[in-house]
Amino acid sequence: MSTGARELANTSSLPPFPEGWYFLATRQAVEKSKLLEQTWMGQNIIIWCDASGRISVARSVCPHLGSQLGPAAGGRVVDGRLVCPFHGFQYDADGQCVATPSAAPARSAQLSVFETRELNGLIFAWWGMDGRPPQWHLPAEPPDAGEWSNIQIRTVRFPGHPQETSENSVDIAHLSHVHGYGNVTNEIPVSIDGPYLESRFGFSTTRKIAKIARLNLEVTAIARVTGLGYSYVEFQELSIGIDARLWVLATPVDGTLIDMSIISQVREIRSPKRRIAGLGFLPRRMRAPIMNKFVADLQIQDVHQDVVVWSRKQYVPRPKLARSDGEVMKYRAYCAQFYPDLRQCESTAR
Repeated sequence: MSTGARELANTSSLPPFPEGWYFLATRQAVEKSKLLEQTWMGQNIIIWCDASGRISVARSVCPHLGSQLGPAAGGRVVDGRLVCPFHGFQYDADGQCVATPSAAPARSAQLSVFETRELNGLIFAWWGMDGRPPQWHLPAEPPDAGEWSNIQIRTVRFPGHPQETSENSVDIAHLSHVHGYGNVTNEIPVSIDGPYLESRFGFSTTRKIAKIARLNLEVTAIARVTGLGYSYVEFQELSIGIDARLWVLATPVDGTLIDMSIISQVREIRSPKRRIAGLGFLPRRMRAPIMNKFVADLQIQDVHQDVVVWSRKQYVPRPKLARSDGEVMKYRAYCAQFYPDLRQCESTAR
């Protein structure tokens, strides 16, 4: 670990907007609404889709005379073009003004647009310090091959920070104390390659179904973290034989609040090892969708347990760690790269 990384891991506060890719919406939600408006990284943004299906994300400010562009102000999308509610300037998905009602397009009128990436129907945008372009890529889209259920999405908004929430990927000790997991193991050290971090762990848990039956689960998991806004987790439940995958996506809103979205899928369950618990009495096409709702509900229950702590905790720059705490400081050194402004200040100070 470099001296700079150690120092940044011990700063007394965390900048609210780490550099990286962050989840905004699903393609389905954008196509349904035509024009979405939300607060992201402390500013109002808009999201829309042009006639060819291209997603655009931009600041909700018209460069002509400063009108807001979201639907609350009267903004709309016509034939795939964003139309300003104030003077009718029209913008394409690149943010370029391409038409006005009464004159030639103002070529200097250009929206402030963000780089986007779509994975599995999930829309992400890049936030770079001082407008820096993307410094790394999100991983490739996971294979589908028609074997996975449709996604389930659960979102919670609360006071928090994406570094603190992503720290759970290496904070193995909290799994037993907060969530009641048993037999928690992490025999393989956390691996880091630039902005990519991988953590492997296992656990057992007992959950209630419909407040009646109790289900004992044995789980192994691989968490692949890319920056502080993207975590992709592959689960295997061994006693039944279920494969599930989760996206755990923390997105800063205004510098205090974050949106935590849990997005889940379950692979088609062909031959469950436990017929009742694996829904083997149902037609095969129904098993994964029903199990996915169960998985999504379990995961958001865990998040609500974490939120009780996350929303009230204070960042401790020099934690007094025990051996059972996992690789927390290794993780914090990894996080240093997502605050380039602080790293530059440290280099200047030295």
